[in-house]
Amino acid sequence: MANFPQDPFDVVPADLSRVGAHRAPRPRGRGWIMFAWAALATGVLVIGGLYGLSRVNPSISFELPNFGGGEDPVAQPSPSTSSVPPVTDPTTVDPALGLSISVFNGSSVDGLQDTAGDAILAAGWPDPARANSTARDETETVVYYSSAAFEGIARGMVQLLGVGTVQLSDAFPGAPVTIVVGQDYATVTGAGGG
Repeated sequence: MANFPQDPFDVVPADLSRVGAHRAPRPRGRGWIMFAWAALATGVLVIGGLYGLSRVNPSISFELPNFGGGEDPVAQPSPSTSSVPPVTDPTTVDPALGLSISVFNGSSVDGLQDTAGDAILAAGWPDPARANSTARDETETVVYYSSAAFEGIARGMVQLLGVGTVQLSDAFPGAPVTIVVGQDYATVTGAGGG
């Protein structure tokens, strides 16, 4: 092999401690920074996944705990004291309202959401969405309506089911009229004891 003459750039002083950047030791704390980014990414993915799951399947709900210790104001809306007459004929409802109805079973008796839903459908109303409620210990049936335009329909649902009260509430954005059947409806239908 050929030998080339030495030049000034070939002689590196011994006190020069610089090495290539890829061979330098990693700075302290770099592992914790990488761990923090990984934890943040994992948290974002988990929260996004749970939110997406709750949007795809409405029977799955994730509720935040009430750290204030008081009653949840959305869960206990004030009862309506209006004297709006009940709407009992579905053909008189303005189609522009976009009426949809949901029925949740809040009683301990399985299948009451279907019993109520079938009664509503048989009376000529739109076929309601049906599911179990997250709380299965409700004693009284409540028909929630989202605005004054739906109050008469909510009162008609109480009359149709033969039990319940109406309450104005925005707790159920999925449908303007939402029925949570309680143990009193099981007693009226003979489906279970009260």
